[in-house]
Amino acid sequence: MRQATLCFLVKEKEGKINEICLAMKKRGFGVGRWNGFGGKVKEDETIERAMERETEEESKVDIKSFYKVAELSFFFPHNSDWDQQVYVYLCKDWTGEPKESEEMKPQWFLTSDIPFGQMWSDDIHWLPEVIGGELLKARFVFDKADEVLEKEIQKVDSL
Repeated sequence: MRQATLCFLVKEKEGKINEICLAMKKRGFGVGRWNGFGGKVKEDETIERAMERETEEESKVDIKSFYKVAELSFFFPHNSDWDQQVYVYLCKDWTGEPKESEEMKPQWFLTSDIPFGQMWSDDIHWLPEVIGGELLKARFVFDKADEVLEKEIQKVDSL
């Protein structure tokens, strides 16, 4: 199973995350959906370095600090080449403003206005939890229409 990363730039107000930067995927896997920044881990890099590289390439920001909030396993029985283990990070400290790249078009959303209907169908099950401060390990199985067939979500004390 391939390894991949996701990073969400977030802003806080009064100690709580109130804004999140999502990006519209313009090409490739997940095209037409809002998502975080990220992608595949290359053979010669750590998961954290892959997350930094992908976020910098797709958003044009320079990440200063981040923390892991979830480990998600995705299974596509109709196309096992898509199966992946995804490591999810939140970033509150970066330099620059997110800018459109060839692959992604970023936009800020209030956490109360996240467009779940235009995202992967699993996101509604775990993203609000990590925004709220939970750490998660989860497993999702998708059908051919990319809808969640099965889900297992576990809150954990550490990752």
